[in-house]
Amino acid sequence: MTAYPIKRYPRMKDSGVRWLGSVPVHWRVLRLKDVAETHVSNIDKHSREDEIEVLLCNYVDVYKNNFIRPGLPFMRATATAREIERYGLRSGDVLITKDSEVWNDIGVPALVEEVDSGVVSGYHLALLRPDLACAHPGYLFRALQSAAVASQLHVHANGVTRFGLAHRSIRAIRLPVPPISEQVAIARFLDHADRRIERCVSAKRKLIALLSEQERVLVHQVVTGQIDVRTGRPYSAYQPSRLSWAGDVPAHWAVASLRHRYSQCLGKMLDSSRITGDNLVPYLRNIDVQWDRINVDDLPAMDISPREYDRYTVRGGDLLVCEGGEMGRCALWADDLPRCGFQKALHRLRPRSARRDLARFLYYALRCAAQRRAFNDGKFSTIAHLTGDKLRAHRFPFPPLAEQAAIARFLDGASREIAAAMHGARRQATLLSDYRERLIADLVTGRIDVRGTAAALPDPDE
Repeated sequence: MTAYPIKRYPRMKDSGVRWLGSVPVHWRVLRLKDVAETHVSNIDKHSREDEIEVLLCNYVDVYKNNFIRPGLPFMRATATAREIERYGLRSGDVLITKDSEVWNDIGVPALVEEVDSGVVSGYHLALLRPDLACAHPGYLFRALQSAAVASQLHVHANGVTRFGLAHRSIRAIRLPVPPISEQVAIARFLDHADRRIERCVSAKRKLIALLSEQERVLVHQVVTGQIDVRTGRPYSAYQPSRLSWAGDVPAHWAVASLRHRYSQCLGKMLDSSRITGDNLVPYLRNIDVQWDRINVDDLPAMDISPREYDRYTVRGGDLLVCEGGEMGRCALWADDLPRCGFQKALHRLRPRSARRDLARFLYYALRCAAQRRAFNDGKFSTIAHLTGDKLRAHRFPFPPLAEQAAIARFLDGASREIAAAMHGARRQATLLSDYRERLIADLVTGRIDVRGTAAALPDPDE
């Protein structure tokens, strides 16, 4: 990204607003009602025969988009002629969310850059129409994005299960108001910086997606024997596996139903009416088992008597597999607790012979099969389940034990490297987003003077 010289205003004054702090001495601090008309819409997604058909810009359209433009999937609704006149969108309007289940989703703004006729502001939104004599639309949008202004909306949000802003609270918030020429400069600079930051963030997202796909491909290639990890080359001979997700596998590998290689046990059904508290043991639920990760914090407990330990508790090296939800999602138990049970929503897999099979290899085989949708046979009505019969009947390729260990070591190392690269990319994207927020806050409150820099910026299309 291009670096720009940072200048500061020579003289500052106390804004009189705790959230804003000091602002340049020649700026004003005004209430929103002094710089924009405010309209709180009451149009919902109803449809009535005696009303006019409109396109409804709703909460999601604003929350998901900084800019309202033609082509957004607006909802169809109806409104009266008076409502259309009052809440119909125009270029330069600013919309903010005024109701939400989460307090800090209140006051999220979007700038109406261009809009087709017949689009109106919907329920849960407030429409702000700047007075162009004292408020530039782009600057008003950026001011509302800043923490200094947004925080005022957050503290005025009322509610218990759903938070909302009263019209008077919206009109009463105070914001710094530079001269129009400076508002234009600030909006121009932030638009310029925002485009470059977004390109960088988008590149990080693409990198993360490519790394994720690289890992999926690598797991498939190695688990199905397309690559011999010991040599880095294909094997010398192959055989049909007769598995749609695996294709041909090395000729010396076995292809067998899981029941012949692993013992399977479904966890204990939770019966709260039979809990006595005499033999409480923490237990794992479906949600606690994610890919290659098991949550052991704040686990619930159920009665599991000592005579049931062998059947309903786990030991190091056991593979836990989700029966419902994301079928086949699994992780190895690493003895993180002295004793732990598992609920009926989980399968426990344990090698029948430790001299023949390694559970870590099966983890990668299950991951590969799940990614290739091997467990989605379509034979379910509402919620898909990987029953014990189905799981035991599924066939997998099984290399000799030494090769299973080599494959597991190779994929463990590759996964760590890819995870580190993805973590770095996510961290960079987060830092860029944080930088954007800080930049908006500094410019809107006059910490940085960009008047000269903005004038020298290229046009957006250049």
